[in-house]
Amino acid sequence: MITAIVLIKTSVDRIPEIAERIAALEGITEVFSVTGTYDLIAMVRVRQHEDLAEVIPGRISKIPGVEATDTHVAFRTYSQHDLEAAFAIGLDN
Repeated sequence: MITAIVLIKTSVDRIPEIAERIAALEGITEVFSVTGTYDLIAMVRVRQHEDLAEVIPGRISKIPGVEATDTHVAFRTYSQHDLEAAFAIGLDN
């Protein structure tokens, strides 16, 4: 699974509408409205690198009101959930 974090600049008056449209796209797992330089952050999870091109420039960038994107591809995922699962392997409670 390939994970990408997409930082998105939008038309400020259309943030909720744009966020809902992005969230409805295949390959998008979450969309966050945030403070700072960007207006939205979308989490993209796809099977192959080629699928990123379909989702990000092929769909997200074409939504009216999306002004710019900045994409970061994740190498690894670290989370408390993952660590708990790793340490629990083979242990019976």
